[in-house]
Amino acid sequence: MRPTLDEYFMNIADIVATRSTCLRRQIGAVIVRDKRIISTGYNGAPRGAAHCLDIGCIREQENIESGTMHEICRAVHAEQNAVIQAALHGVSTQGSTLYCTHQPCAICAKILINAGIVRVIFRQPYPDNRAMKFFEEAGVEVEVVVRSKKN
Repeated sequence: MRPTLDEYFMNIADIVATRSTCLRRQIGAVIVRDKRIISTGYNGAPRGAAHCLDIGCIREQENIESGTMHEICRAVHAEQNAVIQAALHGVSTQGSTLYCTHQPCAICAKILINAGIVRVIFRQPYPDNRAMKFFEEAGVEVEVVVRSKKN
């Protein structure tokens, strides 16, 4: 069967995630406006910095629980990288949809809201309820799309 547009763009987010250099979670994000991909991002170290794949994970080394202390991490989140890439190339994210393999954290939620993203779709939950509260308060539509049986 032909995938819906949401399934199609989520499948692309899954492929984008394969570029991740994070040892804990491989996350991919795709920003779409008017049925066109305007930017993608995956989680990994900032440009020019060593990747966790090469030097290990600070969060694992310091036993930091998932969903907490986001600032203690080498990685720029996939959603952040997607917004940054759009900005670097002069592409507006106003009125767009973000497709992400995982629920955004609270920090990413605030960035997405201010970037003008009006819809967020993800597959996997994340232990950060503040993000969902921020989206609700800002009027951002949020949906969970499960993997289709053929995938």
